[in-house]
Amino acid sequence: MTKILVVDDDPEFVEITRLILEANGYEVSSASDGEQGLQAMRQDKPDLVLLDVMMSSMLDGLNTCHKMQEDPDLKGIPLIMVSSIISSPHASLFPTDEYIPIDTWISKPMDPDDLLAKVRRLTKA
Repeated sequence: MTKILVVDDDPEFVEITRLILEANGYEVSSASDGEQGLQAMRQDKPDLVLLDVMMSSMLDGLNTCHKMQEDPDLKGIPLIMVSSIISSPHASLFPTDEYIPIDTWISKPMDPDDLLAKVRRLTKA
């Protein structure tokens, strides 16, 4: 079974995402910030990570994806960045000129069909 880790500090988003993914045959675990997410990835390597940008700090998700790239065991995990930062008052803080090592992007609120299409494409499931 394909394992997906959802790293997000919004319990409602995590639960909705879990329901969508589990209804489509995925195994879902979650973490509420980047540090917990990295620990979870190292304990039980997922097949895909959904990672929020803003969690315990403004750019916690960005810092987490850079740490994943620096770790040889985590570097190859497909990564979907999820955020509402573009439509938030903090949009100007998002580094648009920086290389962000992600596979694709989903904006909140997300479209379940878009989520599933991107998950299938990245997990080849």
